[in-house]
Amino acid sequence: MKRDTIVALATGAGRAGVAIVRISGPHARDVLRAITAREIPSPRIAARRAFFAPNTRVSIDDGLAVFFEAPASFTGEDVVELHVHGGPAVIAAIIDACLVQTGVRIAEPGEFTRRAFENGKLDLAEAEGLADLVDAETEGQRRQALRQVRGALSAVYEGWRTRLIEAAALIEAEIDFPDEDLPGALAQRAGPILEALADDMSRHLDDGHRGERVRDGFRIAIIGPPNAGKSSLLNALAQREAAIVSDIPGTTRDVVEVRLVLAGYPVWIADTAGLREAADAIEAEGVRRALARAEEADLRIAVVEAGADIPVEVQAALQPDDLLVRSKADKYAAHSSGEMLEISVKTGIGLHLLETQLKARVVEALEGEEAPVLTRARHRRLVEEALAALRRAVPALDAGPELAAEDVRAAAHAIGRLTGRIDVEDLLGEIFSSFCIGK
Repeated sequence: MKRDTIVALATGAGRAGVAIVRISGPHARDVLRAITAREIPSPRIAARRAFFAPNTRVSIDDGLAVFFEAPASFTGEDVVELHVHGGPAVIAAIIDACLVQTGVRIAEPGEFTRRAFENGKLDLAEAEGLADLVDAETEGQRRQALRQVRGALSAVYEGWRTRLIEAAALIEAEIDFPDEDLPGALAQRAGPILEALADDMSRHLDDGHRGERVRDGFRIAIIGPPNAGKSSLLNALAQREAAIVSDIPGTTRDVVEVRLVLAGYPVWIADTAGLREAADAIEAEGVRRALARAEEADLRIAVVEAGADIPVEVQAALQPDDLLVRSKADKYAAHSSGEMLEISVKTGIGLHLLETQLKARVVEALEGEEAPVLTRARHRRLVEEALAALRRAVPALDAGPELAAEDVRAAAHAIGRLTGRIDVEDLLGEIFSSFCIGK
């Protein structure tokens, strides 16, 4: 079926020195001829052109035109990119000039990437990596997304799928050709393949959710008794007044969260209500939320005023390897020890050392081998589904190949969904709607 030609701004919205308008589809050449009144430049060569409104011949702008001939383009279709000045009026006039042509319409969000997927230029995992690359705000996010765009994660999943097909072929050959002169116990030969695959999937899942935390952010909760200096510490780390600071105990009732970048990774730091026996229902809710955030966090910073004992409520919320901090060190003749770090927000004592320790914890949690990691809940769910099927298939080989074959097919089906080889329609809208128009 002949498709519409789509057009949209491919660069960010707003004023800029240069903007790129992308056109993709069967009429891309016609649009370029119409708005330049000149022949198409050689593929992949930037050519200077004057752009006009086709109906009125009113001049719009001078810029560059680049033509990418199918299938050697991002979408796999004929693609034209117009590099023009980035004023909103110029962009609007250029897009209006394109829309005058028959069969041309505005692209829907993510439609360029969707066409790239449908034309075999990207698989689903690579498309998700592209979305993450567009959204990347930190160096760690950029590196992870780029590996996924380049197919590192897809290569892992395709390798698994190939081995599953090999195992399925052995099992089904024994089922379908029992009377043929084939080597004996073909199905049993699939056992070592399936066991090795199960081990690989288990290791892939046992990553401490590192990929998801790089993508969504490492979470730190500041906990402690009332008036210990938690809000002051949050403000010091954020370098702005994110939380209200008061001498009145219990000022912080709700969770106050700020986003930082530490060691190239996104980090969310939350200030929470003081942990103590609540005086009223509102404070009780604040304490409940503080404990819930502490439990969900990847790391907790326990803040206790220098010279004071650690309250039992704080001790109960701590986990091994959490950071213990004594605040208001300027009031005491105290110093940092191996167990607790003495800080003073007022004088800056210990803050640099605390930030250094936080960066080290983030790096330790999020940096690992450059091997591809799970980055989305969708991936984790499907790998878990495939692993469960393999764990049923291996013992089923002894009972009979028919049951094992069904489980191996289920595992291959789950892995196929990861890259979009099968059952893709229910995922397309969810994935590509997350893109901006023009991507």
